[in-house]
Amino acid sequence: MNKKTLVFGASLKPNRYSNYAIQRLIANKFKVVAFGLKKGDVSGVQIDDTLLPYKDLHTVTLYLSPKRQSAYYDYIVSLKPERVIFNPGTENPEFYKILKENNIPFEAACTLVLLSTNQY
Repeated sequence: MNKKTLVFGASLKPNRYSNYAIQRLIANKFKVVAFGLKKGDVSGVQIDDTLLPYKDLHTVTLYLSPKRQSAYYDYIVSLKPERVIFNPGTENPEFYKILKENNIPFEAACTLVLLSTNQY
């Protein structure tokens, strides 16, 4: 099963976890789309700097601080992902509540750890 993933808060900087997550998802043969502040390419994945109506998303994996997430609550909910992963440092009880109200599963986990332990 291919779990199409949106890396939200993607960075062009190779030392950022979001960048490494894109690389690891691609290496594990997942379909990846990405949103970030700057357009660019990471491992063949185009980082979009505008909010697009991505379809058939399985997972949104967050790499955006809680204080910056609130501007995107409605957008992420509108995508109707099958789950949202809150990577370390992105945990957000306010957003958890909104996701619960919209029946969108979420977990506080590390995408890189889930991939490396075959739990993604």
